[in-house]
Amino acid sequence: MIPREPEEQKPESMEVEPEQALSEVRQKAEDYLESWKRAQADFINYKRRAEQEKLEMGQYANAQLILNLLPVLDDFERAFDNTTPKEAKTEWVAGVKLIENKFRSILSAQGLTQIDAVGKPFDPSLHEAVMHAQGEEGIVVQEMRRGYKLNDRVLRPSQVVVGNGETAPHDENKT
Repeated sequence: MIPREPEEQKPESMEVEPEQALSEVRQKAEDYLESWKRAQADFINYKRRAEQEKLEMGQYANAQLILNLLPVLDDFERAFDNTTPKEAKTEWVAGVKLIENKFRSILSAQGLTQIDAVGKPFDPSLHEAVMHAQGEEGIVVQEMRRGYKLNDRVLRPSQVVVGNGETAPHDENKT
């Protein structure tokens, strides 16, 4: 037999104690568990965001088409505003009025609503001021072009005339 050399003894300071090793392994396991939990929460949030975006995309997919159709609606309004009382009684005008009503109901079914402006306080998120005129300050006194919302989002702001705080001369004489 070959004589063996005595096994070299490691100094005690270099040996890893089992409790310390176990503690390190537990810490790594906790770190991995926390990372996994964060990744899982991130994935759940991603899924929720993706579903929300998909829902919004469905609601607002027709926004550009509807925006392009709004001038046609404006033209209908102008046409009816400019008919004489005699023309307004004709069957032809009544038929066109029915077409306009059908057009409005189709747009309404898609989520389009009018923005009420006249008599309301000026709101820059809903209104676009194009002029100042006599009237109560900060209140919309006239609507130049109607505004619309698609669901709860402003599709086209109302173009309005806002009161500048001056009163009309004939109002002062009445008091």
